[in-house]
Amino acid sequence: MKITHLIAGTTLIMIQCLPSDSEKHHLDIQGHRGCRGLMPENTIEGFIKAVELGVTTLELDVVVSKDKKLIVSHEAFFNHEITTLPDNQPITEVNQKDFNIFQMTYEEISKYDVGLKKHPKFPLQNKIKAYKPTLSMVVDTVEHYIKVNNLPAVRYNIEIKHDKSLDNLYNPSSDVFTTLVYEEVKRLGIAKKCNIQSFDPECLNILHKIDSTVEIALLVGNNDSYTQNLEKLTFKPDCYSPHYSLVNDQLLDYCRKNKIKLIPWTVNEEADIIRLIHLGVGGIISDYPDKVIELNEGLQHKSGKE
Repeated sequence: MKITHLIAGTTLIMIQCLPSDSEKHHLDIQGHRGCRGLMPENTIEGFIKAVELGVTTLELDVVVSKDKKLIVSHEAFFNHEITTLPDNQPITEVNQKDFNIFQMTYEEISKYDVGLKKHPKFPLQNKIKAYKPTLSMVVDTVEHYIKVNNLPAVRYNIEIKHDKSLDNLYNPSSDVFTTLVYEEVKRLGIAKKCNIQSFDPECLNILHKIDSTVEIALLVGNNDSYTQNLEKLTFKPDCYSPHYSLVNDQLLDYCRKNKIKLIPWTVNEEADIIRLIHLGVGGIISDYPDKVIELNEGLQHKSGKE
């Protein structure tokens, strides 16, 4: 009911704000955890807002609950920076890992608020009551919203949040986790319009073995060379997704020659966004996709491109 009200209340504004077909460009603008700079992260409300802004891809994370549901969450526990307990008390940094999502059913998970607490890093976030949704809830709501408002389709960039050292404590093993994600993506009918990414090469190798047609991205946050990182895979990925500070001409040339999309994360500052657009990356993951859209359209207009 809350989402229906949200949809009804924002439809006309959203349609007015979307870019026209003539303004479309080839840069894949990905809303990080929805649009974390503007709305609570990894919430349905945040994903709807990102769709309103005009992103091409929704970036999100999944973990696993006790009843084997895929929960859209960056951590496998309730982060103290965003969580309020069911009794309205805050979680602290000291005890946050005690609230282990892998040991909770979704009924229990849905009682925790992750939208009202003021985020210290994102002062512009609109504070609303929100909860962690399942992947199914996100996809069903977004697809319905797009359909009833006759909007352009979006893609999904789904991160498998697997840590081998936490197997059977905070997450299932890599094969179980990867299979759960693959089966749910197929069930939801988004296999052809999603990308599955992970920092864990083992999960990606398993996924490629299950279905080599699924688009896969290797996430990178280390200082190893791109060749060292890519050697951890048994196949050539569709995307290479490093921290934005690791992007340079050499990496860009390599990805172009090998037909690998280069999509850095998480790019929030104007100077960094402009630098990467000028370099010619395939996409940008940002907490502020509105800023990326505005800067990209400005640069396109300046260069005389549509």
